[in-house]
Amino acid sequence: MVQPAKTALPVHAGVFGASRRILFLKRTCSAFFRTALMLTLSAPTAFAANSDGQSTVQAPAAIKFWNGNKTTARQVYEQEVLEAALDATKGSHGKWKLSADATSFPSAEEEGSVFRAKGFDIFGTVMGNVKLAKEKKIVIPQPIMKGLLGYRILIIREADREKFAAIKTPKQLQALRLGIPETWADAELFRRNGYTVVEKGSFDDLFTRLRDNEFDYVSFGANEVDSVFAERASKAGGLAIDSSLLVYYPFPVVFYVNADNPALAQRVTQGLKTISTNGTLDKIFEQHYGAQLAALKLDERQLISLRNHVLPRRMTNLKPVLIKK
Repeated sequence: MVQPAKTALPVHAGVFGASRRILFLKRTCSAFFRTALMLTLSAPTAFAANSDGQSTVQAPAAIKFWNGNKTTARQVYEQEVLEAALDATKGSHGKWKLSADATSFPSAEEEGSVFRAKGFDIFGTVMGNVKLAKEKKIVIPQPIMKGLLGYRILIIREADREKFAAIKTPKQLQALRLGIPETWADAELFRRNGYTVVEKGSFDDLFTRLRDNEFDYVSFGANEVDSVFAERASKAGGLAIDSSLLVYYPFPVVFYVNADNPALAQRVTQGLKTISTNGTLDKIFEQHYGAQLAALKLDERQLISLRNHVLPRRMTNLKPVLIKK
């Protein structure tokens, strides 16, 4: 039986067909790898290898931030500074997730155990906080508020305005009674400087006790005095913000970090340096306190300076740089 003849393709047709297929595959593969590379470079997700050597998605670093035992003004400011420092290190340390807790721990023992017993990672406090003196911790020695908490404005009884306006020397102020809630860090500081301190009660009853003449004045940082007066002192009645005196002592606010989390301490230290250098910290400070400080007219007040004996030696001579005189 005769088989039908097969039609042979011309040699040049087979060569060109193969060439086109090869060119098509080259272009397709090239486009695929370009797309894959772009997606890899633009993706924000970090990867890590598991025990089997396979890549796994790395979760954002979880950070427990204690933000209690302070005024609302400080809570908002300190959280914003911490978030800015963490953002500044996102490229080198990865994403983060902050869990803030503003629970108040009124006793010295409770506050002292925020790392050891409560498991927090970081919080803002005054340098030399005696409640944590015997606790393991990492102190980041960079002030985050330009020492503003040490610029103290007094809240007094309205009827005593003239009495305080007449004060020109520390001795005159030392003759009056200062009210401070129990366990607050500045009570011992005032005592060491020769002031009469009535350390008793809590923040909640402080202003009714001032109104009722248990002491003569209370003091708050220039960063918080307005909000403290609006939220608390004004409700007691008969009180006012003094307009004549400025009590100053070095009282820097810094971050304390859990001793079990040195990586976080390193990250926040690096972030604070970055935001201090690039102007971000100054911008946050000005947004929160610029107008308030202008209204308090710090330069026009009678300045009374105190020493802070619990600070490290390198910080004991910090000057009131926010005033010109």
